[in-house]
Amino acid sequence: MAPFDRIPAELQQREQQGLYRRRRVIQSPQGRELVVDGRKLLNFCSNDYLGLASDARVRQAFVAGVGAWGVGSGASHLICGHSQVHHELETALAEFCGRERSLLFATGYAANMGTVDALLGRGDQVFEDRLNHASLLDGARLSGARLQRYRHRDLDDLEARLRRHNGDTARRLVVTDGTFSMDGTVCDITATAATARAHGAWLMLDEAHSLGVLGHGGRGLLADAADAQADVQVLVGTLGKAFGTQGGFVAGTAELVELLIQTARTYIYSTALPAAVAAATLMSLQLAEREEWRREKLRELTQQFRAGARRLGLDLVDSHTPIQPLLLGSEQAALQLSARLESAGFMISAIRPPTVPAGTSRLRITLTANHTPSDVAALLQALDEARA
Repeated sequence: MAPFDRIPAELQQREQQGLYRRRRVIQSPQGRELVVDGRKLLNFCSNDYLGLASDARVRQAFVAGVGAWGVGSGASHLICGHSQVHHELETALAEFCGRERSLLFATGYAANMGTVDALLGRGDQVFEDRLNHASLLDGARLSGARLQRYRHRDLDDLEARLRRHNGDTARRLVVTDGTFSMDGTVCDITATAATARAHGAWLMLDEAHSLGVLGHGGRGLLADAADAQADVQVLVGTLGKAFGTQGGFVAGTAELVELLIQTARTYIYSTALPAAVAAATLMSLQLAEREEWRREKLRELTQQFRAGARRLGLDLVDSHTPIQPLLLGSEQAALQLSARLESAGFMISAIRPPTVPAGTSRLRITLTANHTPSDVAALLQALDEARA
């Protein structure tokens, strides 16, 4: 049998293992409810934490952006795709994050991969939390640097690994998620920064699931840091989660941004985001910063869900973010509970390996500012009945 002739058997094996992935065709805008196969489902698996993806003001800004700039950017930023509104968004994001400059990427994945690859090369060392997002791990592999993965949020393990290489002249980069996307756990950024600094390493923080959600004004884990730029040299954010649009960015010193413009392959060789998306994001950034009620509501709904889940004896991760994973263990258990909940009118996707480690399949329940207390109460009741 020729090597590629095994593809049908490989697909069948994934199906048998409960690892086959299927796309759902959504027939409505993103929001509290989604229409799937003509049926309305309460959506508890979205990253639209602040409920801005379909906000009327963001929509209007996007439509106005299309009128002013068209629907495509035409080329990469370095050819002729970098418009005035792109530049305005980069300036606004830098100010929002308390940094000298920021740089837009087409996706958060591209921002992470391109940045790690641009900063490191063969002979350098990168230290990553075991539960980091795939884009951070892929960036390390692309760079050719030596990758070491330390135990999740275990700074003793990180410190020991760094100490073994004290005196090396190679560049060393510590990389971690801020809020871990599949667990909802949060990095101890103060202690992690101190550990990296003590061993002459830079720290790169991916705030994809923190910005807009955590900290004063939605500024994430670094909102109250006195000199965040000195402690966390590389800050990454995404626009397709709490900000409700699309894209990613890196923020830091002017020198860091210039280095990425010159060397980040995922920036140099990618068509720029449509300018209309940048115009919409300028609006959503203002709303995210100004409308504190969205974060307050998220905190209240999270507390309500966790209290109810404890009463039901559900196995939750110790997360106080809008990400509330329900651990189930096996792939089949996650698929079955997801299907039962869909029958009851709820959309919550089953998360299975390789997205999470083997034996930790789960439902990743996420809350948004568009949900209501009655939605959460209904979900808890449905979970209780589905288990029975």
